[in-house]
Amino acid sequence: QVQLVESGGGLVQAGGSLRLSCAASARTFSNYAMGWFRQAPGKEREFVARSWSGGTTNYADSVKGRFTISRDNAKNTVYLQMNSLKPEDTAIYYCNARGVTEFWGQGTQVTVSS
Repeated sequence: QVQLVESGGGLVQAGGSLRLSCAASARTFSNYAMGWFRQAPGKEREFVARSWSGGTTNYADSVKGRFTISRDNAKNTVYLQMNSLKPEDTAIYYCNARGVTEFWGQGTQVTVSS
């Protein structure tokens, strides 16, 4: 069982920045593909970014060039740096760990005001 705890959400004006953190309890954190997803009100959960164990990263087209995912395997933590935020980025952001089994965090709210 892997526990994921997100932090760093909040209210920010359009054009601003936030950094989300996700601390994982996994003993073999470096082996997990870590990702961020988000869910806006009335919409389905969608992929935002992924950091694979080998170092490759992937991003949704909607956040490319604005968001950066990174990980610190020594701290069992994955980050999502979000710059140039837009009102449409408003959502609950969820941390995801994918190994043999998949795990989710409880989510952190990000609200971007116009």
